Amino acid sequence: MRVLRPTILLSSTLLVCTAGFLLNLGGCGSSSPMQSQPSVQPPPPPTASQKIKHVVILFQENRTPDNLFHDATLIANGADIASTGVNSQGQTITLTPRPLADIYGMDHSHPAFVAMYDNGKVDGADNVKASCRGTPVCPPNPQFVYVNPGDVAPYFQLAEQYTFGDRMFQTNQGPSFPAHQYIISGTSAPSAPPDINSNLFASENAGPDAGCAASPDSLVSLIDPSGSESQSMYPCFEHPTLTDLLDAKSISWRYYASGLKSIWNAPNAIQHMCGPNAAPPNGTACVGPVWTNSVVLQSTRVLTDIANGQLPAVSWVIPTGQASDHPVFTDGSGPSWVASVVNAIGNSQYWADTAIIITWDDWGGFFDHVAPPSIANSYEYGFRVPLIVVSPFAKASHISHVTHDFGSILKFMEGVYGLPSLGYADARADDLSDCFDFTQTPLIFHPVAAKFNAQHFLNDTRPPADLDDD
Repeated sequence: MRVLRPTILLSSTLLVCTAGFLLNLGGCGSSSPMQSQPSVQPPPPPTASQKIKHVVILFQENRTPDNLFHDATLIANGADIASTGVNSQGQTITLTPRPLADIYGMDHSHPAFVAMYDNGKVDGADNVKASCRGTPVCPPNPQFVYVNPGDVAPYFQLAEQYTFGDRMFQTNQGPSFPAHQYIISGTSAPSAPPDINSNLFASENAGPDAGCAASPDSLVSLIDPSGSESQSMYPCFEHPTLTDLLDAKSISWRYYASGLKSIWNAPNAIQHMCGPNAAPPNGTACVGPVWTNSVVLQSTRVLTDIANGQLPAVSWVIPTGQASDHPVFTDGSGPSWVASVVNAIGNSQYWADTAIIITWDDWGGFFDHVAPPSIANSYEYGFRVPLIVVSPFAKASHISHVTHDFGSILKFMEGVYGLPSLGYADARADDLSDCFDFTQTPLIFHPVAAKFNAQHFLNDTRPPADLDDD
């Protein structure tokens, strides 16, 4: 019995301790489950600001996903790309292939948007006017076309390997000049609140030229909250831009473009960025410190800056007309131009911490089957434009179905660099987080195959195409 007694007592102690634990009574020493050490929480996942130090925005011209990305691989992986569309007569039209360097362009003004949108039915593309140059006659159903896949193979390679967005919308319902304003500030308003003009938007292209050094007779149409374009003004604006937020934190940036008075040169139309040499409308040049320090009127300078280790934290890269995808102006080298910049970054020290965001400034008047979301004003959103996000932290072979717009790019940069919101399109946009995975093993860069390499563009001595955008 003396042998059994300790065993019985031990069993009783275990029963009491177990009961105490179940009744939350405790008192059974350090071995009690109630007194175990707290679990160690895993560290929070890394953020964009920890991984990204450089952002490069490659802004191409005048295409929709339905027009530019008839990529069988993307479609098989779930990208929303249509091969047919419906016209205003209720007829189903099959999209037909055309070369990237084509001889006609489409109206892509705000009235053209309204015609094609048709109150959300997106059946009015045939009411968008086509304009052909030279002797060839416009093809049948010129709005319902897609680009020959062989002409845009570099885009397909990038979209298949990294992240492709099929719900990227241009923020504005119109052409290039206002679109380029949105990509630096999230608005095309001529002024900031509480100015009376802050509820207007520049809605069309400025002409005969653009910016605070434009010809005195230059004008740009404005659209009011009712949708009327009855007002116009000299194309020189004043409101905050993302570059102001970057400057306030001494974060470097550069805007690479061509043409002082081009409708594709966004800084020229912001007075404090241009710093015209005379009060508007009498200025003839931009001479302010922001302009001279950060605006470069040579697109190819981005290639030499990368090679020389001088890439700024943020870069906006605007092509020449020839290297754009703009119908009529393009010589078909746009995909090679984009590939040359991506390859330069991918093969440099910058690959490890760079996000390259490739998008297009407007829909160009081409058919796209997705109706844009409705925003509570007269001018936002426009139709879809393609989006490719390239980075070692971009989700690999990913199709993003999240709604993005130009404000998303601004909001992404605000997050990367710890900037406040501008309060325009960025305030309501997402931040492209669906396109990245900062916990993944960084992707290895694979060079993009293209017809032309960087030297082709560096050695091109042709003057930029005349960007009248008609």
